[in-house]
Amino acid sequence: LRRARELRPDAITLDVMMPGMDGWAVLSALKAAPDLADIPVIMLTIVDDRNLGYALGAADYLTKPIDRERLVAVLRQHRRDLPVLVVDDDAEVRALFRRMLEPDGYAVMEAPNGRAALERLREITPGVILLDLMMPEMDGFEFVAEFRRHEAWRAIPIVVVTAKDLSHDDRQRLNGYVERILQKGAYGREQLLAEVRDLVAASVGRRSRRG
Repeated sequence: LRRARELRPDAITLDVMMPGMDGWAVLSALKAAPDLADIPVIMLTIVDDRNLGYALGAADYLTKPIDRERLVAVLRQHRRDLPVLVVDDDAEVRALFRRMLEPDGYAVMEAPNGRAALERLREITPGVILLDLMMPEMDGFEFVAEFRRHEAWRAIPIVVVTAKDLSHDDRQRLNGYVERILQKGAYGREQLLAEVRDLVAASVGRRSRRG
């Protein structure tokens, strides 16, 4: 429970058979806590008592041995609970991303610069960040530098979407801290959706394993 409050994962995988406090007790405590009750809990266990699991509030119930494809499918069912944070100073670009993503079921948060994006991150954890580089107040490079100082945010993938021709030095500043770099105007809606789907699903998986 302490780790759940520290990390605010977007999903938790939970075994029943654990020393000290079993999975049923943990699940009950999670669902009784107002600040944690909305986190989906996926039971992964040899104990085949799914009725009890669902009664206590589990989002899904898988029995061991776990089938990897089934687990991935379950995680993807919850992926659209994670919003996409669009960070760009151009309101028209933000509106374009909203039109591209919302029909596929994604909630979209917006921030006009890096400083505003940091404030949004303190309110809610997105599944992926779409980041422009050239912005007033705090640009994308400065945002990435501040972002990587926060351990709780490191599971959130960043996709840089920019019109800027990146120099070698630019790429070095971003190296290891962003998942993708897309040039504005060089991708279509389906490519963007594919990137977002894959990265949000991977983000949920990483954070649920940490949970």
